[in-house]
Amino acid sequence: MRGNDAGPRRLHRGRMRLSLVLTSALLIGAAVPIAARAQDSTPAPATWRYQQVTPAVVARHGMVAADHPISSQVGAEILRRGGNAIDAIVAVAFAHAVVEPAAGNLGGGGFLVYRRRDGRSFALDFRETAPAAATREMYLDSAGNVTDDAWLGPRSIGVPGSVAGLWEMHRRFGRMPWRDVVAPAIALARDGHVIDEPRADMLRGSQSLFMRYESARRAWVPGGRPFAAGDTLRQSDLAATLQLIADSGRAGFYRGRTADLIVAEMQRTGGLITLADLAGYQPLWRTPVRGRYRGWRIITMPPVSSGGVTLVQALNILSGYRLGAFGSAPERHLLIEAERRAFLDRNSLLGDPAFVAMPLARLTSASYAARQRRTIRLDRATPTEGLPLHEGPHTTHYSVVDGRGNAASLTTTLNNGFGSKIFVAGAGFFLNDEMDDFTAKPGAINTMGIQQMGEANAIAPGKRMLSSMTPTIVLDPDGRLELVLGAEGGAMIISAVLQVIVNVVDHRMSLAEAVYAPRIHHNALPDSVAMEPAALSPEVRAQLESMGHHFFRNPYYFATVSAVRVTRHGLEGVTDPRIPSRAAGY
Repeated sequence: MRGNDAGPRRLHRGRMRLSLVLTSALLIGAAVPIAARAQDSTPAPATWRYQQVTPAVVARHGMVAADHPISSQVGAEILRRGGNAIDAIVAVAFAHAVVEPAAGNLGGGGFLVYRRRDGRSFALDFRETAPAAATREMYLDSAGNVTDDAWLGPRSIGVPGSVAGLWEMHRRFGRMPWRDVVAPAIALARDGHVIDEPRADMLRGSQSLFMRYESARRAWVPGGRPFAAGDTLRQSDLAATLQLIADSGRAGFYRGRTADLIVAEMQRTGGLITLADLAGYQPLWRTPVRGRYRGWRIITMPPVSSGGVTLVQALNILSGYRLGAFGSAPERHLLIEAERRAFLDRNSLLGDPAFVAMPLARLTSASYAARQRRTIRLDRATPTEGLPLHEGPHTTHYSVVDGRGNAASLTTTLNNGFGSKIFVAGAGFFLNDEMDDFTAKPGAINTMGIQQMGEANAIAPGKRMLSSMTPTIVLDPDGRLELVLGAEGGAMIISAVLQVIVNVVDHRMSLAEAVYAPRIHHNALPDSVAMEPAALSPEVRAQLESMGHHFFRNPYYFATVSAVRVTRHGLEGVTDPRIPSRAAGY
């Protein structure tokens, strides 16, 4: 008898049962593979692990690309029943909180970029905030070193924003009744779903950390072993929490029983969040960041996410060059140098706009990019330390386009896998470890590999920590909707979104080819280039090293992209092979 809720638990192997029929057979039947279009660029190295590109899923009326196939199916069914892109993306987010506990969440936060069919665009910030009891140097020991409780355990937790954000976007733009978009997640939690091998691997990998905390240990390592692939997971406590949210909206999470359970977990474990912190949380509507790249129009997320500004800045730098063949040394060199400069500004200048004044217009301007290009040598790497310093990852993404032409790009996160590893007993969900995204100490490297400088992102009560999430919508040169995309993967999110756009625009790849292609990443400091295994041929790597670039092989997957493209054939949906999923449409 195994399960993940306190009290009576039931678990068996078998097929998933849902009281809400998802009509997955209909959705899969409507998804017609198409042949990938040829690209005009050098192919990936022969040893690249994703040589065989799975064609995009294609549908006529609506498309959902999410990091789990069940989540995609839930969203597609909402579209089929007449819901719009916001209805679908809210349903996907709640379903994902059930089937992807490492990243999908009620206890985290995120960002939405939404473009309506009438051309108007909106950005919603529901990033976590620092509790009122947070202090500037709360993670420094007596020697001034950053401690592990910045990313692990109860003191790493920011005030969650996910439920408030989903409620707010649906309140403003949803069409279906709120209860109907939460219902699929309730059914999944109550009736269960089969754990697949990638998610079982995540659970196994976090087992030792779960064992440190009683609630997580009881829920996720019952009897001393984690869940295995093929197990059917039922989550009755989570179903009850979702039912409260369905019945009472945001108040079902930030007040009453669920809020009491969160605060009780904080008191048991030594966390900082109070009932007042929860009751006071508010999502914020912001103005999207806009840019252009070779005539294509970019609509993306503003701070407190750094993703949009950094993406537009890097694209502006690249726009002054002909990049050359995909995967060649000149092309990779220019990508690295553009990222180096954009991330240097990201790590020193950006933060919560309620606390920090930021020169966003300058950073995203063509004239600033031109000045940046003058510091780039085509034959030599520029050491980051030689550039002027300006003073002042577990995530998930969903892309949705509905049959009316509305497009929604939503990224949410717990930060690291399973967040803080603190599981709310009786409520059935993990809480984030987003406090690690603040600059605990200038120059220190956080768990996402970011070495942040300056005070722009310093800890303060009520402040929102800087993020790399980059939900993005791309219009073609005629202003028509073309791409909806985003990624999970910490700081590498920005690189992944950047390179998919470059692959489509510069290298004329199909969406599937663009997502499958190998990637690299540079976040300024530390001054080294992350690469996926076999992402570069030995010859190209040797050329780049002779130019002064330093590489390390990233032992983990290199972000995962979920994207939708509008084509003359219909809507194409692509999910990343780095964590297998599948888009769904009808």
